Amino acid sequence: MTVTPDAPDQLRDRLLRTAERHGAAVVHVDEEEQHPPYAFSAGVWRRFGKPEVVVIGLPQEVAHPVVNTYTARAARGERFVPGRLYEGFLAEQPVTFERISGVHYPQYLGSAVLLHDGDDFPGLQMVLPEPRTGLFPWSEGASEEFRQYQPVLTDSGLPENWTPGVDGA
Repeated sequence: MTVTPDAPDQLRDRLLRTAERHGAAVVHVDEEEQHPPYAFSAGVWRRFGKPEVVVIGLPQEVAHPVVNTYTARAARGERFVPGRLYEGFLAEQPVTFERISGVHYPQYLGSAVLLHDGDDFPGLQMVLPEPRTGLFPWSEGASEEFRQYQPVLTDSGLPENWTPGVDGA
């Protein structure tokens, strides 16, 4: 899309139409030098009163159905509690969620902020385990490369709802 003074309005209109038709728009951001690819929902809060979701580090062909699965489950009324493990997003491994700090909204939820006319909506990060080891980024033994590839979007950069040995590994 060509950048014009009306571009934000055009983008917002497109997001609204997509959210009305599909429950939410899925926005993809490609990998850059210092940042892994990520995808997020825009419209789940507006349509279903559930947090928007961000997933970091998955290729677009995987991230899109993962965000759509979240949207469908949210549409059916499922509530995702930070720190708990959830099945059914990835074939063989559970995921967990953390609340996203507002300082991360401009970078990771920009189009959702545009859609909602501000950042007064909840956001969750779906945190994935490392595929080979099953370790989450904060787990003892997780590689530094994996920790950097999937940053945790809390204020501290650490899990705030995860108790090792209680909520998971």
